[in-house]
Amino acid sequence: MAKVLLIDDEMTMVQIVTEMLRADGHEVHPYTTAETAFAALEETQPELVITDLYLDKTGAQGLEMLRRARSLNPPPVVIVVTGYGSIETAVQAMKKGAYDYLEKPFKLEELRMTIQRALSYNDAISENVYLKKQLKKKYRFNQIIGTSGAMQGVFKMVERVADTDSTVLIRGESGTGKELVAKALHYNSKRQFSTFVPINCSALPEHLLESELFGHRKGSFTGAINDKIGLFQEADGGTIFLDEVGTMSSVLQSRLLRVLQEREVRPVGDNTPVYVNVRVIAATNENLEERIKDGGFREDLYYRLNVITIDLPPLRDRMEDLPLLLSHFLKAKAAENGVKIPAVSKRALAAINAHDWPGNVRELENAIERACALCEDSLVTADSLPTLLHKLADPSISDTEIGLAASPDTSFAEKPGLQDKSSPQPVTGMNHPVGVLKDFIRDQEQSYIQRAIAQAGGDKEQAARQLGVSLATLYRKLAEAEESAA
Repeated sequence: MAKVLLIDDEMTMVQIVTEMLRADGHEVHPYTTAETAFAALEETQPELVITDLYLDKTGAQGLEMLRRARSLNPPPVVIVVTGYGSIETAVQAMKKGAYDYLEKPFKLEELRMTIQRALSYNDAISENVYLKKQLKKKYRFNQIIGTSGAMQGVFKMVERVADTDSTVLIRGESGTGKELVAKALHYNSKRQFSTFVPINCSALPEHLLESELFGHRKGSFTGAINDKIGLFQEADGGTIFLDEVGTMSSVLQSRLLRVLQEREVRPVGDNTPVYVNVRVIAATNENLEERIKDGGFREDLYYRLNVITIDLPPLRDRMEDLPLLLSHFLKAKAAENGVKIPAVSKRALAAINAHDWPGNVRELENAIERACALCEDSLVTADSLPTLLHKLADPSISDTEIGLAASPDTSFAEKPGLQDKSSPQPVTGMNHPVGVLKDFIRDQEQSYIQRAIAQAGGDKEQAARQLGVSLATLYRKLAEAEESAA
């Protein structure tokens, strides 16, 4: 059963619907004024909001309730009811995110069926939470490798701002991992269960990029044979990542500025704005301050984007992280190919250290992927490196002697960028480090749960019955395990 916030200025209506909802087992929080309902919304955190569109006959305050409800994370489903219904207000409510729209007078059974459909929809979203947590695991902070002072500053900034809604500008050369940082910000925020939508602003011409970002209406230009939802609307409730934002034309910069100011978009060919609840993360490899001076970038947009800045250092400025990155990529590529983790010869390692890596971490990853594909006998030699690196290899250094032995036990390769200060540190000096007992018990419990799910063919409801727990308990334990892993 659900927690429901009910708001209507007609006392009789509130009493009748409250009685029906409580008879159906729901927890109801009824209100007859907009002010008290607004105050209770965030504190109550309802799963369902039923609101009159015109409260106190003073205006469409129900739309404001809808807007505030949509800004919650996770947002409740909203049903709008009114005695002043029209096609226009229905369309407006649906565009702003209402699940459904009922016009008074309505039958209680009609409302009951609408509520059941709305809550079924909400349950379907909730059942995807566990799967989406896998994405959070993939983009945990420890996927950003580095122990250098420069990277520690990045980690601290990401940790501090991840769970805010502030706009972030990530600056750094191509290949430094700007999108990885953007994903870490999203998947470690309160928006983690909503959509992360990336777009490379330099990859499309102006007219196509405008349509991609803001959508368009059928017939608005040649080739617009259907309505199209823009990426800002697709990212509603989540995060949009605007890579290479400095390449936007002046027209698109102006439209982006309006989105940041008003939190609404206008599809091409449509005069009706659509409200969006989106966090914007932008990235650039350009010096935007210089672009402002030469008139290539709007100063007001720059200040809207540059609320929080994260500067990613190039690899040449954090070469102390090279062994960590090298070992990480060796293990990752070996796991992808299902082969033994290769070692690196002394000559190959010297060549890797001699390169200045203008393509940064992306160039290193590509070089290691090539080396892993071409190496023989699980040893990366100078011959298996890209030609540019091969030329840097010192012929006086052995190409058969091991310089870096990467193995599944190479702990420094997986050292997280942000250490969990609350986690117990393993006891050193033993072959098998020991952790605390509760972690071992939790791991065993999770292993048993996963076995039950596998035996049930992925049917979690059946697995819960086999384990003798409720489905809610099963989901809670799965979620707790993911939180612990994160």
